[in-house]
Amino acid sequence: MKKILSSLPLRLVIGLVVGIVVGLVANAAVMQIVVTVQSLLGNLIMFCIPLIVIGFIAPSITKLGASASKLLGLALVIAYVSSIGAALFSMLAGYGIIPHLNIIPSVDANRELPKQVFSLAIPQIMPVMSALVIAILVGLAATWTKAKTVISLLDEFQKIVISIVTTVVIPLLPFFIAGTFCSLSYEGSITKQLPVFLVVIVIAMAGHYIWLTLLYGIAGAYSGKNPFRVLRHYGPAYLTAVGTMSSAATLAVALRCAKKSDALRDDMVSFGVPLFANVHLCGSVLTEVFFVMTVSQVLYGALPNLGTMILFCLLLGIFAIAAPGVPGGTVMASLGLIVSVLGFDASGTALMLTIFALQDSFGTACNVTGDGALTLILTGYVEKHKIGTQNIEVDL
Repeated sequence: MKKILSSLPLRLVIGLVVGIVVGLVANAAVMQIVVTVQSLLGNLIMFCIPLIVIGFIAPSITKLGASASKLLGLALVIAYVSSIGAALFSMLAGYGIIPHLNIIPSVDANRELPKQVFSLAIPQIMPVMSALVIAILVGLAATWTKAKTVISLLDEFQKIVISIVTTVVIPLLPFFIAGTFCSLSYEGSITKQLPVFLVVIVIAMAGHYIWLTLLYGIAGAYSGKNPFRVLRHYGPAYLTAVGTMSSAATLAVALRCAKKSDALRDDMVSFGVPLFANVHLCGSVLTEVFFVMTVSQVLYGALPNLGTMILFCLLLGIFAIAAPGVPGGTVMASLGLIVSVLGFDASGTALMLTIFALQDSFGTACNVTGDGALTLILTGYVEKHKIGTQNIEVDL
């Protein structure tokens, strides 16, 4: 029971429910306190975003670069193509589906929020986009120059940021979520949107299965093998991922499942499955893209324009690489993109964190199951090019 109550998605859901209930019955005096606390927590969380970006992206780049090889390069390319393919597929679905959902923008809310009792600005140490650029350049340069001291320093900084996230940001999120939904409920719009969010979650899950079907179809066509010879063994891994919401925690089960397939070469399983668990997040990316579009429609009254969404998708495929090490998953790792590229404010990021958490386990299950398809592609590649058995160590 204690483990269940400590679950982040459950705490976020509790915060959501409490916030909505309080918002329905609160008066202006209570809401003054709520919006003040919400503002303080939002400023603190937003302050941490550049730290999260640098702390996870830069070390991830150094770890990838340190193990560079031709086969690793191929694996990274197909993982990235799968992730951005899923993102673009989700984007097109969003433009086609979301305008037809019964979404009433919160800009049309019935009541205005009262003013804060006081405000306290907590400026970020740098703009989020600057943090993104620094993370990329420092990570790449440290790899190119083999700067062991800097690489070690980045690893230590990542541990510090993990500590900040786990001891400060994550514990505060349920309270911030509660405040956000309390404000939205008080305004009078969010209660009308709850059925929409449930529909959106179902649509995202359907998108997972469509993408997995496409992924395994491509893998089967390329390798010349029946993809069902791989997919039929992945049931235990899928269920484990749903229960754990963690690719890392599912890795042992995923390896056993993949090794049962006679269509996969053992060395490619040992190489590909652990690697893809860190860099291939097609389900999470697909979900996030559809959800950011929905939140944009709900909070800001319009979908992001096409150019902005394409840029977001292309960058998301890169920065999702750091997601396995971030408590909260892909959406936490990509907060910098959500803020800097899409222009979301604190309320937008809070809503994203909440609805993403509601289906996070199924996104993880899609990621893990999709790894089998990419491993089949790797097997097809080494067999087509008559590459002998490999003994490859991947340090991720």
